[in-house]
Amino acid sequence: MKTCVYIDHFQGEVVQASWEALGAAKLLGQVAAIVLGSGLDALIQAAFEFGADEVLVADDPALTDFLPERYASTLSAIVKDSAPDVVLLPSTSRTREVAAMSAIDLNSGVLTDVTVLEVEGERLIVTRPIYEGKLFEKAVCAVQPQFVTLRARAFPRPVRESGRQGSLKRYPAVGEALTVVEGYAPGESGVSLADAGVIVAGGRGVTNNPALGLDEAETAKKGFELIGELASVLGGAVGASRAVVDAGYIPYAHQVGQTGKVVAPDLYIAAGISGAIQHIVGIRSAKLVVAINKDSEAPIFQAARYGVVGDLFTVLPALTTAFKKKLGK
Repeated sequence: MKTCVYIDHFQGEVVQASWEALGAAKLLGQVAAIVLGSGLDALIQAAFEFGADEVLVADDPALTDFLPERYASTLSAIVKDSAPDVVLLPSTSRTREVAAMSAIDLNSGVLTDVTVLEVEGERLIVTRPIYEGKLFEKAVCAVQPQFVTLRARAFPRPVRESGRQGSLKRYPAVGEALTVVEGYAPGESGVSLADAGVIVAGGRGVTNNPALGLDEAETAKKGFELIGELASVLGGAVGASRAVVDAGYIPYAHQVGQTGKVVAPDLYIAAGISGAIQHIVGIRSAKLVVAINKDSEAPIFQAARYGVVGDLFTVLPALTTAFKKKLGK
């Protein structure tokens, strides 16, 4: 089965799930990486080192900015020329857009948010969550090339082999850009929720500690400082429930759940999060959930492997101290 993998990046900063997709593709046979953008020499070499046998690249100043129409047209041209059976992409807002547009160009279809790949004869059978993650379905795309987006952290990242080489084929950028990029606003630095192996998240409980003598906003600020300290010690990211995001205590980029990010960390620590179903949907793929809540009846304990009934303002500093000692920090 011939497979292409689209390497998603923003100005050379690769979405780590792209390498996971490359590793998944290697299980299907020979794989070619598709790289679009400008000034891509380092990224091309990285694609070889993460397992690509061939790199199909459009390195063109016209692709400096992510312009969906031009990126999709260029991707369609490369896929049409290389004729793969499957095109794998990491699941991001950019890839969902270009995959859908390219599938229309090529009269094909898209299977999204896939967590398992199986080959049966000439068919690729995928498994993906449905109904807010309560069930999983197996699906097959009836036409080729099949576009398949893979959920982050659903597949292992391959080991990088320094100095590895392969064949390279270059393409021009094609297509008209109907949008214009006026500029970029800086985002928050730190570990990405999608890539994080550890997430420490806060909910409405971060606003509730009368003993501090602070108003709700100041209490929330203190609570997220404690969450950030623990996340930093563990090399993780800071998450949040919708309640505290809606209240303006932390930016939307940190929101986990049905209307935020769906995450799959090795460890998810939920501090002061009650466990509404919309939040649980976002953490179903977490390997280990630890809940900290003063309410012993909070639904989050039903989703957790371990639970601590207590005040996060007491428990989090104790955990931070213990992990610092354990990790020698």
